[in-house]
Amino acid sequence: MRISEDDYLWFAGRALDGMTAILADLGDERANRRPPLPGANTPYAIVTHCLGVLEFWIGALVAGRAVERDRDAEFTASGPVAGLVSRVEAAKEQLRADLAVSEPTKPLRAPAPPKYADTPAGRTQGGALQHVFEELAQHHGQLELTRDILR
Repeated sequence: MRISEDDYLWFAGRALDGMTAILADLGDERANRRPPLPGANTPYAIVTHCLGVLEFWIGALVAGRAVERDRDAEFTASGPVAGLVSRVEAAKEQLRADLAVSEPTKPLRAPAPPKYADTPAGRTQGGALQHVFEELAQHHGQLELTRDILR
């Protein structure tokens, strides 16, 4: 089974566009507010984390780009919504470029994190692409719930 680059971009774009719509709806103050739940993240941090997932899993492991990621910092990130929305738009363009060089049946171009090494996400570029979509979809849902709590 194969999925076209355009189809993948459509699904990933729906999740990312949904997230940016939520950020815009919340505005700067609420997008940077942590809901009153143990271990909860701000909407801004959730979206920043998704950008880190894209950059690492697709940029580094699929496309082979040199990527420096501070995963812990993703969860403490804050700032204006407009800047983050611009970063999401740039990430979507980078995703298009990265998919153009992907080879879904081939091994990753860099080692996966150890906990993923023996999983489909850690074995092939296609597995990594599926993992990224899994992350985008689950975090989009998390963001919808977070928005509802913050309202």
